[in-house]
Amino acid sequence: PGRDAVLALLQSRGLSERHACRLLEVNRSTARYTPSPDRNLALTQALRDYVAKRPRRGYRKAWNALLRQGQSVSLNRVHRLWKGATLQVRRRSSRKRKPPGDTKAALLLPTRPGEVWSVDFIFDATQSGTKLKMLTVGDDFTRECLAIEVATSFPAAKVIAVLARLVETQSAPTSVKSDNGSEFIAHTLQAWLAGKNSKSHFVAPGSPPQNGFRESFHSRFRDEFLQETVFASLTEAKVLVEVWRNEYNNERPHQSLGYKTPQEYKTEWHKNHSQPRPD
Repeated sequence: PGRDAVLALLQSRGLSERHACRLLEVNRSTARYTPSPDRNLALTQALRDYVAKRPRRGYRKAWNALLRQGQSVSLNRVHRLWKGATLQVRRRSSRKRKPPGDTKAALLLPTRPGEVWSVDFIFDATQSGTKLKMLTVGDDFTRECLAIEVATSFPAAKVIAVLARLVETQSAPTSVKSDNGSEFIAHTLQAWLAGKNSKSHFVAPGSPPQNGFRESFHSRFRDEFLQETVFASLTEAKVLVEVWRNEYNNERPHQSLGYKTPQEYKTEWHKNHSQPRPD
């Protein structure tokens, strides 16, 4: 039994506290000490609740979520409790090899929203084994995910249809960045882009880092969502992917954007760069 239990037992047998402490060689002030309630208990539980809902996000995202809820807490305190509760994101094994090619080539960095869109494919499957091909389109300046189109096949005509739908609601981009996939180099797509005064920007073969924003997005998309989700059907995949896309744009803060969501960053940029109306 523990020391406190032995001390209580001796006192129950009629020994005074002084005598019992002398036998156990314990200071009386130590025996009387009552630990203070853990002031971090509620905060630790809040972090556990966050991890239960967002298991693939780190302590910085959790800290930002607490601030958005109105809690005043330092990043260092969150980090300390995060480590103490062993809430660190589990590392997945990686079999990636360093890609060949020129990884230092120009990245075509945008200077405003809507200037550069990047597109690429990512693959998954339903529970029954049906292969899924997903086209993702993003704004490289705001990190906004403009579209994730899910299908079983993706000819150039479908790529054009997705881009056309986006252009209907916003201006066509100056450039569309992609790899050299057959869907992206197709003459029909090149002609359509030219008609919108847009041009293709192809990354060098074997140099995925030149399309770094898409690569980064796909890494987060797979780690936070695809790896954690099983699709019963193509229809379910379309619905769940769209829910995640909206959450990514409106709820997920980005460290590179000053812990703003893509939508917040876009709105703030347009507010700061709007032209004053003439009198």
